[in-house]
Amino acid sequence: MNIKEFARRRKQLMRMMGEGSVAILPAAPVSIRNRDVDYRYRQDSDFQYLSGFPEPEAVIVLIPDRKHGEFILFCRERDVEMETWNGKRVGQEGACELYGADDSFPVNDLDEILPGMIEGCERVFYTMGTQPEFDQHVLQWVNKIRSMNRGGARAPGEFISLEHFLHDMRLYKSRAEVACHRKAMKVSVQAHKLAMKVCQPGMKEYEIEAEFLYHFQRNGMQPAYSSIVGSGANGCILHYTENSDTLHDGDLLLIDAGAEDECYAADITRTFPVNGVFSKAQKAVYEVVLNSQLAAIDKVRAGGHWNEPHQTAVQVLTEGLVELGILKGKVRALIKNEAYRRFYMHRTGHWLGMDVHDVGDYKVDSEWRELEPGMMLTVEPGLYIPAGSKGVAKKWWDTGIRIEDDVLVTRDEPKVLTGAAPKHIDDIQEWMASQA
Repeated sequence: MNIKEFARRRKQLMRMMGEGSVAILPAAPVSIRNRDVDYRYRQDSDFQYLSGFPEPEAVIVLIPDRKHGEFILFCRERDVEMETWNGKRVGQEGACELYGADDSFPVNDLDEILPGMIEGCERVFYTMGTQPEFDQHVLQWVNKIRSMNRGGARAPGEFISLEHFLHDMRLYKSRAEVACHRKAMKVSVQAHKLAMKVCQPGMKEYEIEAEFLYHFQRNGMQPAYSSIVGSGANGCILHYTENSDTLHDGDLLLIDAGAEDECYAADITRTFPVNGVFSKAQKAVYEVVLNSQLAAIDKVRAGGHWNEPHQTAVQVLTEGLVELGILKGKVRALIKNEAYRRFYMHRTGHWLGMDVHDVGDYKVDSEWRELEPGMMLTVEPGLYIPAGSKGVAKKWWDTGIRIEDDVLVTRDEPKVLTGAAPKHIDDIQEWMASQA
């Protein structure tokens, strides 16, 4: 992504902050996998959003109208010995030349330099509680200034959560952001189609997962989240990630998997028969879920409110469950009593962005948020009927179905960005039957 995009975001944030303020944002810490082995590093999404800077041990400081530059980036110094062990570092020159920092200092000099930058500011924009260890540093810097008040030093009198402004900004996707999402979604769609093509009874769930990992990485991407590859009864476990069982003839396979490009996520779920052909019972339940998803997507419109797609999905799912005889009673009463929650216990979607379950308020002043152009969300109704479900015929048992697409709110029709992954029954069966 062009560095001008990050500069535009910083300018927008600083306009919202106003003069007499300072914003402080630390990079994500390195996470230990086991003993002296680290997890693959992934930058904090807010930090990435404002800078694109990929390294740990870094701190962004934004000071509107600072004479020597508003964007200060503290980061690791160049170090030949450490770079031999762990890879090259950007350093202070690179922070300015490659990432647009107005000024850059070694991160080890934070305690010496940052209190002087905070001193005289009226407000500190910082989100407490995300990194408790760094919280202590911020408080120490402010207390250091307070201790010098007899000498004329003036400490900030107000702390404001940075995420209150930043997360609202992230709700609205620019063209550059949508382009990154589209790249991740294109690769993810290809991976889902590949999984349908290679799936055979007798394979292991992790073999299917491996196809996704391979396809993501060969396209320079990483998974946006832990892939769910659940066959048969495992499809009824919402966050199943063991992915270790054998695929059996006659079972359904539910796959929830997506890649991320430059930290922008795709989130797609498809459910299909292991043997390539839906049984009569599977078709019946699948059509209920698909109809509910199509109806919910139609409600993703500017001017509508966040909960409309969910309400619509619940209506269609409940009507379908009654028609199939899985639920008994009047639809209105079943919805009022939430009887459907036995088989549909989650909501119909979530914000999508740099985090797969992205930031942003769902309610404003206790009312469901109005959808606006540029917002992006998932639409993912499902039905889950585990074995032993009381009062439910055995032909429906161990049926777990979810269908999920990524949808962009526009000024006109909802824009489904992941629709190229087959989801209609005929399309799935024809695709799986076609030659590889």
